[in-house]
Amino acid sequence: MADQSRRELAAFLRSRRERVTPADVGLPALGRRRTPGLRREEVAQLAGVGVTWYTWLEQGRPINASDQVLNAVARALRLDPDEHAHLLSLAGSEATLDDTSHHAVTEDHLTVLEQLLPLPACIQTTRFDVLAYNRAYRHLISDIEQWPTRDRNCAVLNFLDPLWAERYEDHALVSASIVARLRASMAGHFDDPRWLGLVDRLRGGSALFQELWDRRDVRRSDTRVKGFHNPWVGLLRTRFTRLWLDRSRSVQLVTITPVDDLTRRRLADLAEAVAADAPVAARRPAATAGA
Repeated sequence: MADQSRRELAAFLRSRRERVTPADVGLPALGRRRTPGLRREEVAQLAGVGVTWYTWLEQGRPINASDQVLNAVARALRLDPDEHAHLLSLAGSEATLDDTSHHAVTEDHLTVLEQLLPLPACIQTTRFDVLAYNRAYRHLISDIEQWPTRDRNCAVLNFLDPLWAERYEDHALVSASIVARLRASMAGHFDDPRWLGLVDRLRGGSALFQELWDRRDVRRSDTRVKGFHNPWVGLLRTRFTRLWLDRSRSVQLVTITPVDDLTRRRLADLAEAVAADAPVAARRPAATAGA
């Protein structure tokens, strides 16, 4: 960590500590306080770390801090998601906050999805949870809304929905890409029960996933052409483009673009064909979006 980052981290921690009162975190306000907010030893107690270690962190000394400890400090200081992500960034962590809740999708995001029509597009996490989508994406391979909210995940659908295997032109290539990107994205989440639960479910439900997972291949992106047979308009040949919407929460905008004129026309036909069957853009139901 560079000196400037350590100084900024120190100032940020101090400012967050000074705004939290003992009453906010259920501690008695014992004795007179020279400065507002919590004492350093109280933060250390709440975070389950040593007082000396936390003091050094707040003083900007060159010490190492694991993601687990930084997360504990964030909880102790009652940081909101943006502040939590900022703390991790200042500390030089590559970890992200994995938030699949409906709060990650705004009305502006839904407007973007609508404006991208006739291109299929969705908002997705790096764990492949689909948070929101336009009507063309909903009907791209099979109707995603036929699945429960917790199953609206491209890895789950690819390996557990037989229609996906049937409709991809090269299902083996797509499957290998999904697993390699899932493993690469999981590097900062090996202690996260949501990631572990997804992998366990896929290993138990798909021999193909088990085989690919055991290879330990990793891939950060994949721009290869993918073809699949859409039940409404026929064969589509496309590329998937991913742009970060919120890197701190691992949320991306995924847009599917045609690689030839025939696919371009067919995507326009698809958006028109399903217009009466679906809203322009939709998100995961709020009550179960984190499932």
